Amino acid sequence: MLKSEELPDCFYPTQPSLICPSIQTPKHSLYLSNLDDQKFLRFSIKYLYLFQHSVSSDCFRYSLSKLLVEYYPLAGRLRPSAEDDQKIEVDCNGEGAVFAEAFMDITAQEFLELSGKPNRSWRKLLYRVEALTFLDVPPLVVQVTYLRCGAMILCTAINHCICDGIGTSQFLHAWAHMLTKPNLDLPISPVHTRHVLKPRNPPQITFPHPQFTKTATKDNSNIHVMDILKFLQSQPLVPTSLTFTPAHILHLKRQCVPSLKCTTFEVLAAHTWRSWVRSLDIPPSLNVKLLFSVNVRKKLTPQLPQGYYGNGFVLACAQTTVKDLVTANLHRGVMLVQQAKSSVNEDCVRSMIDLLEDKTVKTDLSTSLVISQWAKLGLEDLDFGHGKPHHMGPLTSDIYCLFLPVCGDFDAVRVLLSVPESMVEKFEYYMKDFLDKQENNNGDSNGLYEEANNGFI
Repeated sequence: MLKSEELPDCFYPTQPSLICPSIQTPKHSLYLSNLDDQKFLRFSIKYLYLFQHSVSSDCFRYSLSKLLVEYYPLAGRLRPSAEDDQKIEVDCNGEGAVFAEAFMDITAQEFLELSGKPNRSWRKLLYRVEALTFLDVPPLVVQVTYLRCGAMILCTAINHCICDGIGTSQFLHAWAHMLTKPNLDLPISPVHTRHVLKPRNPPQITFPHPQFTKTATKDNSNIHVMDILKFLQSQPLVPTSLTFTPAHILHLKRQCVPSLKCTTFEVLAAHTWRSWVRSLDIPPSLNVKLLFSVNVRKKLTPQLPQGYYGNGFVLACAQTTVKDLVTANLHRGVMLVQQAKSSVNEDCVRSMIDLLEDKTVKTDLSTSLVISQWAKLGLEDLDFGHGKPHHMGPLTSDIYCLFLPVCGDFDAVRVLLSVPESMVEKFEYYMKDFLDKQENNNGDSNGLYEEANNGFI
């Protein structure tokens, strides 16, 4: 058994290598849309999978080299655009993805006991590429780590400027298909071109976009407004993880019925936002925001084609004062989320794309909670031929909130985010508090659990 939550070091039998497409691929520059190259997205999405049974590294390497023929931009490199150095593009040069093979002296069960909360030592499970800037990191980095019991952990880092969550899921499922059914065509062919999301000329900004702010000019009247992001980042952050079962979600929805019908995401997003704000000691008059991703693939004319794996989402913005959010019931927060979601139509999306032509515009994170939805992307269904994963989640926990799938329970959602240590107890109290107020005589209030051990911590 592990003596602490710290993972042991990895042993690398060979140096990590570059996996290139198995045949020559097109050499050109790939335009990235304004939704792709936002500074807010200049990082890699890092997934971690635990599988009970291993696949050989040779099988991974061979199938990845074949897959990169189809997804050849992921074998390229990012660079500033020749036309505008404020924009980035992909140099599709076939240079290759980084692949590392490692061994770690733990068992799958030992890892599962820690799996509710990522910690810094998990970073050992993904090879770190030494690079001067974000642009120098290859768009795809993979490490497969074999465990003492015969299980394996697969970690992938996929550049967010090239793929969104739907796109990464599409790519990973294509990899599994290529490995398990090498003689069959991919069920979904990737669509590389991003020109359908080009801005209009001249730009037509016809909607307010409160999820953004400009960096070039500062409004002196707001100089004393509290910056929650800076406040949180000034302290050591620790992850908090809570799993909501279908019964818990039903309890939340009952607080909004019969006057309001809502989805699982809407009610859980409103509840998490409200709990987060209640946990902060901030002025009642402060305007707070909730930013969350909305898929726009079917909201445009023409619709983005099936197989489009670039960023096909925008951030919707719900906002109100602290007092309005925390003193009203959950119904109010859900209404704000629904209104924000419904405001994302084609005209709004086109206006947002045009707005992002101005490179002084950035995502306003100063008083915002950001929620990213991973729970309904099919990420937990990945199967390389020996069964679905026993754990799926991020490699690290951050100040951004993730709604994660729960392996083996499609309708459950795990909420993961990092907060200052002084805030953990209060945040978890507010997240669980609704159970004590709703039907507390049925004994279900002890059902909300941390995935690590199925009990309150």
